[in-house]
Amino acid sequence: MVETACELTGARYGALGVIGSDGLLEKFIHTGMAPDQVDEIGDLPRGKGLLGALIHNPEPIRLARLADDPRSSGFPPHHPPMDSFLGVPIKLRNEVYGNLYLTDSLAGEFTADDTDLALSLAGTAAVAIENARLFSEAQRKQDWLQASTEITRLLLTGGSSDALREIADRVKVLARADVVTVELPASRSGYFRVEVATGVSEEVLQGHEYPAPGTLSQAVVDTGQASRIANAADCSDLVNLTQVVPLGPVMALPLASVTSPRGTLVAARLPGRPVFSLAELDMATTFAGQVSIALGLADAQVAKDQLTLLEDRGRIARDLHDHVIQRLFATGLTVQSVLPLTASPATEKLSAVVDELDAAIRQIRASIFSLEGALNHSESVRSELLDTIVVASSSMPVPPQVRLVGPIDTLISPALRDDVQAVLRESLTNVVRHARAATVTVVVSVADGVLAVDVQDDGVGFGSPVHRSGLANLLDRAENHRGTFVVESAPTKGTRLQWSVPIP
Repeated sequence: MVETACELTGARYGALGVIGSDGLLEKFIHTGMAPDQVDEIGDLPRGKGLLGALIHNPEPIRLARLADDPRSSGFPPHHPPMDSFLGVPIKLRNEVYGNLYLTDSLAGEFTADDTDLALSLAGTAAVAIENARLFSEAQRKQDWLQASTEITRLLLTGGSSDALREIADRVKVLARADVVTVELPASRSGYFRVEVATGVSEEVLQGHEYPAPGTLSQAVVDTGQASRIANAADCSDLVNLTQVVPLGPVMALPLASVTSPRGTLVAARLPGRPVFSLAELDMATTFAGQVSIALGLADAQVAKDQLTLLEDRGRIARDLHDHVIQRLFATGLTVQSVLPLTASPATEKLSAVVDELDAAIRQIRASIFSLEGALNHSESVRSELLDTIVVASSSMPVPPQVRLVGPIDTLISPALRDDVQAVLRESLTNVVRHARAATVTVVVSVADGVLAVDVQDDGVGFGSPVHRSGLANLLDRAENHRGTFVVESAPTKGTRLQWSVPIP
């Protein structure tokens, strides 16, 4: 089209500039200059001077001499001399797509007829550019939609072990970005952490943490709305990543869960590259929204699977306790009841059988506690306390009833954890050795800033033992934390041990 315009108007040089989203020329198609001349000139025009005047005021400009117009900014070194000039806007339905530039008329200067011809060609160019852009945008929308569909399928089928990296890699390609990060709230309150980084300087960005207040990511999380900036270098306080790698255009997208913001997806280009267009921002926002839904569904599926597993463990634990242990215990009692009626050689064998039954009961009891620990999401403190109870009560004929109440994993410090384990070991060991109890109840609770351990049995009581070093140690442990330790014991109601300390 540029060559045709030069031929029809008698121009020696011609060019077509396409305006980008930043208001400058994103493409510059030219004719008339030899390739070696172009190489010597260097960078193509971006839309300054007289070319910029036509961009800001899209009306035809016809000049007999370029140099006479005050808007002319001159030519760079090695640029061929140009005299006459004709520039017309390329627009359709008030939408300006670019400009058609013609210079050096072979007739000396351009005429009104040349202007009409150029305007006709510019109208045709506008239709071509619009169609090309519509096709390109439709194709890119299809690519974004296909990517979101594939990501959703991967998340819901468990086909990707690193879903966030898969998302970042797809966005980097689709958004034509140089670097993409997934930023989530860090363990430190008020900080963001780069959970995943791909592209330029990804090794340095991975794991980077920065204060969240006043940043672009925080604004996106607070509002739930995507945002973009033209040049991160001009506002490094908004985009903290510029302290790690130089960045130009940036867009940040919210990644939300069902109940709260999950984090942000940040795509960036290097300095000098085109700004992200509104169409790109809209497509990326739609993608991020669909991915957020998929992440939420994947989380729900994982939670459902875990709940099913925990329910199975709970059922197995109940069956072991209500059926297997009771039958084994009844079998052991039956064997014990016939021991006095049996001859000596058989008595030893039956006693060995009873011992094996007792060992099996203890093993099953330990398995029950492990299953119940998993059912209670036993990690950290809870699991350790349950393990301590299992070991300390392994010789009891009936397992203790255990209740763990309150935010135990969250509020019990490592120092308190050791003391609680010591209290449980000492108290349950005393029950095994002295109480001859039928039932034992263990309650560890955290409430109103107090950690309490309550162990109660229905045995014979401890009386007045000569050696009370173990109980004295428990008293010392309580006083070290400004707490209390009380033991109540009577033959008619058994023994109750109460140990409590304030939580710092």
